[in-house]
Amino acid sequence: MAAVAARSGLRRMFSIADFATPNTRMFSISAFAPPSPPTPPPKADPSPNLFVSGLSKRTTTDGLREAFAKFGEVEHARVVTDRVTGFSKGFGFVRYVSVEDATKGIEGMDGKFLDGWVIFAEYARPRPPPQMGGATPQPQQSWGTPSGSWGSQ
Repeated sequence: MAAVAARSGLRRMFSIADFATPNTRMFSISAFAPPSPPTPPPKADPSPNLFVSGLSKRTTTDGLREAFAKFGEVEHARVVTDRVTGFSKGFGFVRYVSVEDATKGIEGMDGKFLDGWVIFAEYARPRPPPQMGGATPQPQQSWGTPSGSWGSQ
């Protein structure tokens, strides 16, 4: 008797009749919709500083400077390297004397090959201001009376 009741309960649970009516839905379509794509960061304002990404591990600061010097006077170039290995982390910065030279540098090198890799050049965005929450550890009091209620009586 219990087996028959269980079968009828399963039949009722998985019945197609519940899905046959077009006006009712078992699941919400919005629950299965993909999330909206993230908004890209805003383009940086034109400046003489360029951010260069896609660099090879073999790219050196001198090689980066020589490649970008073809398009204007380079004031400073730097490939960011790993402290332990000394190899490039794959990005760097180039600073031109003028914004016009920086624009020529982007036009001339963005999407081009350098040391066998396609690189991307764009205006560098300024660093965001430091956050006052968890970025810097707060100094702890090591001497004197405890500040909590457990020590005061």
